[in-house]
Amino acid sequence: MNEEQRKAGSLDVIAQRNKKEKDYSQYFETVYQPPSLKEAKKRGKEDVQYNRDFQIDERFKEMGKGRTFFIKTFGCQMNAHDTEVMAGIFEALGYTLAEDILKADVILLNTCAIRENAENKVFSEIGNLKHLKRDRPDCLIGVCGCMSQEESVVNKILKSYQNVDMIFGTHNIHKLPEILEEAYMSKAMVIDVWSKEGDVIENLPKVRDDYFKAWVNIMYGCDKFCTYCIVPFTRGKERSRRPQDIIDEVRDLARQGYQEITLLGQNVNSYGKDLKDIEYDLGDLFEDISKIDIPRVRFTTSHPWDFTDHMIDVIAKGGNIVPHIHLPVQSGNDAVLKIMGRKYTRESYLDLVNRIKTAIPDVALTTDIIVGYPNETEEQFQETLSLYDEVEFEHAYTYLYSQRDGTPAARMKDNVEKEVKKDRLQRLNQKVGYYSERALKGYEGQVVTVLCEGSSKKDNEVLAGYTDKNKLVNFRGPKEVIGKLVDVKIDEAKQYSLNGTFLHVHEPSAVKA
Repeated sequence: MNEEQRKAGSLDVIAQRNKKEKDYSQYFETVYQPPSLKEAKKRGKEDVQYNRDFQIDERFKEMGKGRTFFIKTFGCQMNAHDTEVMAGIFEALGYTLAEDILKADVILLNTCAIRENAENKVFSEIGNLKHLKRDRPDCLIGVCGCMSQEESVVNKILKSYQNVDMIFGTHNIHKLPEILEEAYMSKAMVIDVWSKEGDVIENLPKVRDDYFKAWVNIMYGCDKFCTYCIVPFTRGKERSRRPQDIIDEVRDLARQGYQEITLLGQNVNSYGKDLKDIEYDLGDLFEDISKIDIPRVRFTTSHPWDFTDHMIDVIAKGGNIVPHIHLPVQSGNDAVLKIMGRKYTRESYLDLVNRIKTAIPDVALTTDIIVGYPNETEEQFQETLSLYDEVEFEHAYTYLYSQRDGTPAARMKDNVEKEVKKDRLQRLNQKVGYYSERALKGYEGQVVTVLCEGSSKKDNEVLAGYTDKNKLVNFRGPKEVIGKLVDVKIDEAKQYSLNGTFLHVHEPSAVKA
């Protein structure tokens, strides 16, 4: 990115901390320029720049000596992946991880903007840290991630949360050393939010959460602009990593003994569309990764609009691409789908499901559904219920519609009563529970392979993990099997999980070439 693009697409503003002495009206008119959702919506034709030369500048390498950091992550898998990158940068700077957020020298809140409830949790956390700033004024507190890309959020922080030292967004986490240096050097709030970004930064350090399961980002951004969603504004335009960079990362994870990877993107099915010099899509990437010795490969999030027959064919071949497809439908009514901007119909969605089930008879389909969208009638909601019956999803993530400032839906009247929304959600969840329990019942007496992820959240003496179809299995066994694929005989099916008996460590198949 050249300097002209940097100025046009970024915000690098110092906000004075002594706000009580400020004339706020003049301050916001003459000094503060918020991140722009209008600018973030633009999709330019400039080429994506690939930076493979990322290095920590020598002048920053002692910055973290004797200092600690803590990152609290809110939101989706992409946020979790970003946290791993920022942790890698912190450690490259000499910082060590603090076990307690209240004892850290630098605290980052990596935020999610997808729903109002997520934002409320972040503001509550910032408020909880006010006393820490009073007791330890040298501690740095930063807000990053998707919320930072919203002008309303940045305005609110500036006006009400003087304990925040840094605000930066989703596109420039690789600039963390410079942002930290500015925060240390200045008695001012550092704001560095880029409204437009077209770069892909490779070779960023990472501290992965697990030694057996990993996120692998394959693309950034989203161009779908569903009317309820803020993500295309906060994450920018779609930009794919080069295939070889992804394959090299997966090969390295295989060499390290990872058992499972998840290919990540806001819409992974769009992968490769922006690669102008080659014809290469997600199906091609599946084929190349299927040749690598990683036992399990998942992918998320998947938009029905871009799901190709090529992808279906590759998954149908078996191998390491798991037979679990998460395919968000959001609504079963065409009129609601249209105002959501989903670009498919009930009929086309069901046709896709039929093609998937025909090619992959044992596939496990899950979905996302929003209830109570503006203007949704009871009859339209009933179509969502009937679609659920027709597909027989094995699980669903269900949500009440949540208005997000800056989205087209925010201009619609939210005219479905809250109690009506709650009632519809309850009825939908009853159906979700019924089909989940029915699907799990079929596992009783079977032997399944589980990636053991650790102790159960409810009982430290019980181990837990997931099958290839993403079914949660609880069982008793030796702690030494954590991080390994194990065979478990299912004794009991519950509504959302399975209980079983540990048999042995799963015997791996032959190593691939």
